[in-house]
Amino acid sequence: MSVAPVAGDTRFFLRTGPHPLADVVAAAGGEAPPRALLLHGVAPLQSAGPDQVSFLDNRKYAAALEATQAGAVIVHPDMAGRVPAGSVAIVTPEPYLGWARVAAMFHPLPPLLPGAHPSAVIDPAAKVDATAEIGPLAVIGAGAEIGPRCRIGAHAVIGEGVVLGADCRVGAQASVSHALVGARVYIYPGARIGQEGFGFAPSPTGFVTVPQLGRVVLEDDVEVGANSTIDRGSAQDTVIGAGSRLDNLVQIGHNVRLGRCCVIVAQAGISGSTILEDFVQVGGQGGLTGHLRIGKRARIGAQSGVMADVPAGADVVGSPAMPLREFFRQVAMLKRLAGQRPARAASAIDEAAGKPPA
Repeated sequence: MSVAPVAGDTRFFLRTGPHPLADVVAAAGGEAPPRALLLHGVAPLQSAGPDQVSFLDNRKYAAALEATQAGAVIVHPDMAGRVPAGSVAIVTPEPYLGWARVAAMFHPLPPLLPGAHPSAVIDPAAKVDATAEIGPLAVIGAGAEIGPRCRIGAHAVIGEGVVLGADCRVGAQASVSHALVGARVYIYPGARIGQEGFGFAPSPTGFVTVPQLGRVVLEDDVEVGANSTIDRGSAQDTVIGAGSRLDNLVQIGHNVRLGRCCVIVAQAGISGSTILEDFVQVGGQGGLTGHLRIGKRARIGAQSGVMADVPAGADVVGSPAMPLREFFRQVAMLKRLAGQRPARAASAIDEAAGKPPA
């Protein structure tokens, strides 16, 4: 099947416009020479036409910038000189941020449809704001509170006593229990929030489940990706700090506490009672054992296995995780050894390990 590339296919995305160049420049937070230009949409450099706006945030695509036919391009000042003569350079120190705001201007979220679908099941003891949208077959439990302008997707389940602040979105077939959720939180489809943590005590006859008596607290502006899971605390709360972003398929164990604006990439797992301070980043498939403290602005590389505390600002990779420089020194040493004859390589390994020569 041959499909032409389209950004913002109107079958799936609401589109506004056209917008004057001046409005696009203002949305991007940039500067551009005045020109009577109407822009009808957004597109990547490779396919953008004269009535569309594009952007460049990675020098790797400089050749695509020089060849683009876009009507306007959002760029860093360093790249403004490489914008073709037929395109308008919208210059900003943060082109990706500018692109995000411009794309949102052309493609805003669809408007809310206040009210509940006839098939939704809402307990009489629930409090649902009149401006909220409750989708087909959604379930709202007793004592739950759904704030203004929330959007609850089809088949989503909001458990008893759960509180959702204003402007939250809960995707289709997501479930939320034992949770207090702030404002502007987005829980993507299939996510599971508030289920029992992985807690059990061994006994002579097997395992005894430990009651999980804590909650999940999602602070303002958190996003939880599709099919991610956040366990409620055992006796304390599991907390996801304001502005943090969890990718799809992330596992957060009980009692974990994330600070502000942390980023956890797909398939990462954080074991119980580990603390991440503000602005920590965890790469895809990273694994953290329990009861650790990861310092502010630390970065953990993809597939790293973290088994000890990480200081603030550190970059660690590998399994077991180690400082970035140390990891690549070891990689370089292994490459050198791999190129040697076996006997010589064995001698070098013994020497590195402090063993006497044979």
